[in-house]
Amino acid sequence: MKPMKISLKLDLICSEDAIVSLSFRTGEETQRPLTALEQQVKEQLQEYFEGSRSSFDLPLAPEGTDFQKLVWEELLKIPYGESRTYSEIAVAIGRPKASRAVGNAINKNPIAIIIPCHRVIGKDGNLRGYAGGLELKEMLLRLEGNLS
Repeated sequence: MKPMKISLKLDLICSEDAIVSLSFRTGEETQRPLTALEQQVKEQLQEYFEGSRSSFDLPLAPEGTDFQKLVWEELLKIPYGESRTYSEIAVAIGRPKASRAVGNAINKNPIAIIIPCHRVIGKDGNLRGYAGGLELKEMLLRLEGNLS
């Protein structure tokens, strides 16, 4: 694990007791005091990027269809430092012919980084789309020791 200096702008939305969304910021930042949960998210993300955290211990409540939630739950099972293909995810959820639908569900992942959609790659080993851009996807995989 190599610590990396990455500057990201993220938008975090929490209910009273769970993360609902963590996305890449597109607008201006607003300053306000952080809730206890928001502070916990910030600390765990900092530890992850410093290389001292390989998993997150945060309550999640992503909103989506039952199929999307099934895919996102499977993404949470991908160990740090490993990757899976879209077809492997499809097989794991019992829908072996649904690789394209899996890709669409991954594209709708509302909790970036924590639900590790960056760990899903193409069958040929190439990196495929990522909301934060392929450069960031590559950096996250390198951080986790999944790319040399």
